[in-house]
Amino acid sequence: MLTCNFENRGKAPLYSVLYRSIRDDILKGRLRPNEKLPSKRSLAQHLKISVVTVENAYSQLVLEGYVYSEEKKGYFVCSVQELKPNPPKKAPAIRADVYKSREYFGDFRTNNICFEKFPFSIWAKLMREVLSEEDKALLEATPYNGVVELRDAIAEYLYRFRGMSVSPDHILIGAGTEYLYSMIIRLIGENNVFALENPGYKKIAKIYNSNGAKCEFISMDDKGLSVDELEHSNANVVHISPAHHFPTGIVIPIGRRYELLNWANEKDGRYIIEDDYDSEFRFSGRPIQTVQSIDASQKVIYINTFAKTIAPSMRISYMILPQHLMDLYNKKLSFFSCTVPSFEQYTLAKFISKGFFEQHINRMRTFYKNQRDLVIKTLKCSAINNKIIISEEYAGLHFLINLRTDKTDDEIVKMASDAGIKISCLSEYFYEQDMKKSGTIIINYSGISSEKIKQSVQILSNVLSKC
Repeated sequence: MLTCNFENRGKAPLYSVLYRSIRDDILKGRLRPNEKLPSKRSLAQHLKISVVTVENAYSQLVLEGYVYSEEKKGYFVCSVQELKPNPPKKAPAIRADVYKSREYFGDFRTNNICFEKFPFSIWAKLMREVLSEEDKALLEATPYNGVVELRDAIAEYLYRFRGMSVSPDHILIGAGTEYLYSMIIRLIGENNVFALENPGYKKIAKIYNSNGAKCEFISMDDKGLSVDELEHSNANVVHISPAHHFPTGIVIPIGRRYELLNWANEKDGRYIIEDDYDSEFRFSGRPIQTVQSIDASQKVIYINTFAKTIAPSMRISYMILPQHLMDLYNKKLSFFSCTVPSFEQYTLAKFISKGFFEQHINRMRTFYKNQRDLVIKTLKCSAINNKIIISEEYAGLHFLINLRTDKTDDEIVKMASDAGIKISCLSEYFYEQDMKKSGTIIINYSGISSEKIKQSVQILSNVLSKC
């Protein structure tokens, strides 16, 4: 029977302690692949905890890919590939669719945020504090990697809420992820081949190509980017969004994450770019461990942005470099000035360090969950409930509708557009035309007005009922 020490757990929930204990047993081989775990009730009785606590721990393990369940049989250990040891090596020396401008009653295509929820009064108060306290610093040149107050605040936030132990000296602040992508190319060289998820966010490929880098497009399976296909490609850098892939919504399980790290670890000069763009919006279970936090060989470049969590106009993003790449950056690129004004950096630093960012995220997570629940409830109460399957709704700010239909995606989009509803389909995000699929609709619900949700979904349902 499994054991777990709940002493000295501090403020950590019981289920979180149990989850970590079982996870460690799996990673260290004490629990073997396909070994059956105790039932929820028997383990609860053995550990003298509630069945709900065990259920939450098991759910998180299933979510991250450490455990799988079989109906009426129980829970079993997944075959998790351990990371092959390899000491870090020193780095070597130096489809865009056009839409007519028009008004839509409901927009499920554009991935906006709810601007009404932005804490303007708090932000204005912090701006006044910065003007009062940092008057001289605002007139001085900004450090190339960003003001230390913001880098400290980000490092503390990542440690508390993402379990990442990061030195502020490894953080670089930049004006948006697009700028940071271009800096990565300058850092490691444009002769690298970048592997991108297919389907994927096509703008990433455009940025890499415009900076002289080559891209290869790797297919997705139900666990994320295909490592087998990656192995047979010419790529030595892979760009992934493991916490919540756009557009499929896939969360990469822990086993696949180790496989990707093993791929990076096989050859010198291979790297993983971890794009964690909307990981804060998860509606069930604990946040998934980042690939960066399980990387023992300095192969991961971590990137995140405040565009999704605060506002698109907040052109503040950051990346975290491994030590040898940070040394290379200092030697090769530190002459570049920081592209974010110090005034905005100091304000954001206060917003994070004083706890306002955490409060804002919690409020927005609740708001977006209510948005999602209302959309899904309205769909399930509509006439097309038996014609659709909803998937990937537990993370991020969009989910998928799989529709049984004989219509093409272009026909579906046009029919919805004619009815005043703006949508997109999964097929739009494939790079090769022959790989396009049909019948999968992407529902972005974050930016649509709450008052319009029910009627917008009803209109869309009427359209889809004719498909």
